[in-house]
Amino acid sequence: MDETVRDEGRYDYVVVGAGTAGCVLANRLTQDAGTRVLLIEAGGSDNYHWVHIPVGYLYCIGNPRTDWMMKTAPEPGLNGRSLVYPRGKVLGGCTSVNGMIYMRGQAADYDGWRQMGNAGWGWDDVLPYFRKSEDHHGGASALHGAGGEWKVARQRLEWDILRAVQEGAKEFGIMPRADFNDGDNEGSGFFEVNQKGGIRWNTAKGFLRPALKRPNLRLVTHATTESLVLDGRRVVGVRYRRGGVLHEARAGAEVLLAAGAINSPKLMELSGIGRPDVLKGLGIEVAHESAGVGENLQDHLQIRTVYTVEGARTLNTMFNSLAGKAGIALQYALMRKGPMSMAPSQFGMFTKSDPAKATPDLEYHVQPLSTDRLGDPLHAFPAITVSVCNLRPDSVGSSHAATPDPEAQPQIRLNYLSAESDRDVAVKAVRQARRIMTAKALSPYRPTEILPGPGHDGDEALVRKIGDIATTIFHPVGTCRMGADDRAVVDPQLRVRGIGGLRVIDASIMPRIVSGNTASPVVMIAEKAADMIRRGQ
Repeated sequence: MDETVRDEGRYDYVVVGAGTAGCVLANRLTQDAGTRVLLIEAGGSDNYHWVHIPVGYLYCIGNPRTDWMMKTAPEPGLNGRSLVYPRGKVLGGCTSVNGMIYMRGQAADYDGWRQMGNAGWGWDDVLPYFRKSEDHHGGASALHGAGGEWKVARQRLEWDILRAVQEGAKEFGIMPRADFNDGDNEGSGFFEVNQKGGIRWNTAKGFLRPALKRPNLRLVTHATTESLVLDGRRVVGVRYRRGGVLHEARAGAEVLLAAGAINSPKLMELSGIGRPDVLKGLGIEVAHESAGVGENLQDHLQIRTVYTVEGARTLNTMFNSLAGKAGIALQYALMRKGPMSMAPSQFGMFTKSDPAKATPDLEYHVQPLSTDRLGDPLHAFPAITVSVCNLRPDSVGSSHAATPDPEAQPQIRLNYLSAESDRDVAVKAVRQARRIMTAKALSPYRPTEILPGPGHDGDEALVRKIGDIATTIFHPVGTCRMGADDRAVVDPQLRVRGIGGLRVIDASIMPRIVSGNTASPVVMIAEKAADMIRRGQ
């Protein structure tokens, strides 16, 4: 006997995922009072103290209350290691669990998208959408917006050792930069963050909460979307399960997939849209062949180099004493400042692995702390971490549904360091970090390398050690690539090619990963998509 399906009625738009993009879409589309929107979220409320205290990302990652609890397949380039792969499962999505760094990338990233056939996605095209939602601490300018929903603040902390790294970098031509977000991020500086008064600012606060006051928006949480509903070659609704009951909601205009670079392609595949060989392996009938679904997965691989230091205040020593812990808690309670207000990375540098590069291809995240592995206790001795990642990797992976079960996580294969060019950049990055740590400005602190560590000097030895210590920086993109070619999943209006009534609006549409953190580019993508939808494009 077929399962009874509860009819949830008809809306203009059904948005799948109340994460980074979904909250923006819900806000913008319901500004038209006559437009009815249903927003479906698999997770629950963001009303959880560790979401809002910036250091709480440590307690949100690996927590089923806020995280999808995913893992990658074993990675050959990481010596067979499988990585924990956090994805936000909560209102606000990854903006509720991420590092809060406000970063747009480089103008050349978006101009590159346009040159790949994506008209309307060049830097000059997308800059107005970055500015539209921005509430920048510096006020409105030609490059920044004020009064928008997406708050951008300076960090509320100071570390002498990080200033010393900045001075040391100057000796190697990496100069201080006032703004990482003007289209050319080369240089060094303290990251701006999505915070307000030392508290995390996510898209649920900025975009969703104001929209929930409107009668034309309905939010459903703790609801797993199981499939799209197709009528021939058009998507007309979705089916989702909540509390063990299957529901169906119809979309008179469009279904908008905003489930992220891992879950959006998975839902398409479970609905029969994707590569025929993948669907056949799952026992799913092909409704529409789309060769690019789940392909083109890109991410930034972070290489953590660690140095002990002398005579410096670091979080290691503060956190490993009762007095230090008490001071940290008191400082945050009274002033919303200090280590509890910290983003995971405080100080950054953008530079080139090779002078021949047109724009910086390396991003450094420098932190006044160290551990053996992310998530492990801090070391008892003073140390700093100088992480570096290749901003534009050539290694490409995939993410595909592993079983027909909607609750099962997909098979995520990043193929890190599979491209020889990426291995070359990784080696150059570690050697560059080592050179920077020899700067005269750092000599009073006597930095001593413990990761990768002495004895890992030759190219092969260094690549193998990098495979032991490198980890994701949680920036998956590209699995429903935008483009004008036959393998592109969506067109430049983000409509799924060959299928009516369906758009994908999240990080999965990026044809090439941006040269920086990905949350704010996704906010921009959603702003631009909402504008196109409201204009009837």
